[in-house]
Amino acid sequence: MGRSKQRFLCDACGADHPRWEGRCGACGAWNTLKAFNVGNDKGGQSAGAVLTDGGPVLLAQVAMGAEDRLQTGMVELDRVLGGGLVAGSVTLIGGDPGIGKSTLLLAALARLSAERTVLYASGEESLAQIKLRAQRLRLVEDFLWVTMENRLEGVLQAVVVKEPAVLVVDSIQTLASDAYPTAAGTVVQVRECAARLIVEAKRRGMAVFLVGHVTKEGQIAGPRVLEHMVDTVLYFEGERGHNYRILRAVKNRFGAANEIGVFEMRESGLHEVANPSELFLSERKRGAVGSVVFPGVEGSRPVLVEIQSLVAPSSLAQPRRTTLGLDANRLAMLTAVLEKRLGLGLFNHDIFLNVAGGFRVTEPAADLAVAVSLYASHRNLGTDPNLVIVGEMGLAGEVRAVGHAATRLKEAAKLGFTRCLLPTQCRNNLPEDLPMTLETVDTVEEAMERLNA
Repeated sequence: MGRSKQRFLCDACGADHPRWEGRCGACGAWNTLKAFNVGNDKGGQSAGAVLTDGGPVLLAQVAMGAEDRLQTGMVELDRVLGGGLVAGSVTLIGGDPGIGKSTLLLAALARLSAERTVLYASGEESLAQIKLRAQRLRLVEDFLWVTMENRLEGVLQAVVVKEPAVLVVDSIQTLASDAYPTAAGTVVQVRECAARLIVEAKRRGMAVFLVGHVTKEGQIAGPRVLEHMVDTVLYFEGERGHNYRILRAVKNRFGAANEIGVFEMRESGLHEVANPSELFLSERKRGAVGSVVFPGVEGSRPVLVEIQSLVAPSSLAQPRRTTLGLDANRLAMLTAVLEKRLGLGLFNHDIFLNVAGGFRVTEPAADLAVAVSLYASHRNLGTDPNLVIVGEMGLAGEVRAVGHAATRLKEAAKLGFTRCLLPTQCRNNLPEDLPMTLETVDTVEEAMERLNA
């Protein structure tokens, strides 16, 4: 028997190193190399070899089959996946503990089980616990196959026996292969187990969901290379104090990235939200000081959210800048622009900014709405409850054009908004019959003058 050889894998990118180093040579991260022993077993080496199919061919000669997407029966989930499940696809879904990952996938599989063979493999919950959850969610249990297994070989054996069209592994961090002597959840186990499952998915045309734990930073635990290996990466987001959940695609080889699906958590489980704009604006106090409505776009979906700000004099040497739902660096930049262009005197004021409902805004199209909210709060002005504001701001105080302006304003008009403050350059791309009063501006100074009018 040969001696096992020690190798080192980077926790951040999954790069393989023959010896320990303080810094990973592949990604540059510090103190991320973890040791594992490589035995004489060759079982893990077959993971990548099975995927090759002959030699190189001309792209024009590649035969294309009809893309047959499998509908899960959940419109919001199908939307995020790009229109449904693709045979042979591998989807990684991550989120905080208790956010609803298992609940969502169990409900989706229960709906699919009447039409296709599906298998739910859990390494965290017993079969009795899964049954209790299914009864609480009032799911049909007659055709849903489940197994409790934390060995990769056991899961693959169940796949051979049942030949499912859809497989859920909950979670990939609890799975371990007998070919490697390391514990479940280590870098080598997560990487190699995922690679074996990806090979099976491609070979059998089986759609696979991998549930992933997340770190305290919100990233999926394990090597970062895991996100590169799979076809789709979804994050399940939500605040503990709110009932809604957002399923966001950050990578999708079969559809648009940054697409979102909105769900509401109730006692009977997750329920789809067909119109999220109404949900986010349902508790809005019309005409409140520092409150404005921003028509955002997430993927292909328009979403209206309320942006609130509170600007108050500070007795601290370093005034506070607190943001929820918006990048703090973006707030610092907008504050500096307002200070320079309007002379508001925000340097000795605390600023608290909140996107109501816990929604997270990442697009720069919200700049003008944030600036108006800060100005209105500082001047103690109530804003028009029928007004929506959209526009990107530059460092010179100019208001720049944004994309999907027509989509944003059509959604706002559908919810009863009758007035919009937007960049001048967006006016040419809007339909003539839009039932809204459009007020175009070129600079932040013009925007504040329109607000005071």
